[in-house]
Amino acid sequence: MTLTNRISFATLATLAALAVGCGANKATVAPPATASQGAQTGTPTSQQGSSGQSPTSSNVAISDEIRSKCGISDADAYFPFDSARVTSTDRTPLDQVVKCFTQGPLAGHSVKLVGRADPRGSSDYNLTLGQSRADAVSSYLAARGMSKDKAQPTSRGAMDATGTDEGGWQRDRRVDVLLGD
Repeated sequence: MTLTNRISFATLATLAALAVGCGANKATVAPPATASQGAQTGTPTSQQGSSGQSPTSSNVAISDEIRSKCGISDADAYFPFDSARVTSTDRTPLDQVVKCFTQGPLAGHSVKLVGRADPRGSSDYNLTLGQSRADAVSSYLAARGMSKDKAQPTSRGAMDATGTDEGGWQRDRRVDVLLGD
C-alpha cells in the first residue's frame, strides 16, 4: 500500500468514525417552555406545549401579535429533519403575511424571521441550518412582493430547543415570524 493510499484510507476511516459518532449523539435538552416563558422569550405561544401534542407539517410559526393584527388564523409550521424547503402548507399563511405587511395594517413594518433547529447536530451546523430556513422564508416573502429589507432573517439554531423526542424535535424545526422594528 503506497503512502498516498494509506493517507486516503486513514482520512476515510476518520470521517466514517466521525459520522457514526455524530449520528449517535443524543443531546440533553431543557423541558418544554411554559406559556409564560414563551411570552418572555418572544416565542409564539402556539409553539409551546408538551411533547404529546401532534405538530403540523408546515414550517413557520407566526407570532400571536402578527396573527391578531393581520387576521391570520393560527398556523403552526415545522420543517422536516435536515430541511430548509418552504412547503405548500406554508404558502397560505406566508401569503397572508405578505399582504398584511405590504397593503394591510402592518404595511411599512418589518418582520424578524428566526430560524430554529432541533438539538441533533453540532452548534455550528444547527445555526447554519436555522439561517438557511430563515433565508428560505425571506426569499419566499420577497418573491411574493415583500421588500427584502423588510424581512430580517436570523438564526438561533438549537439554542432554545425543547424537544426530547421526534414530536418535540419537529416543533423545534421552524422559522418564527415576529414583528420587527
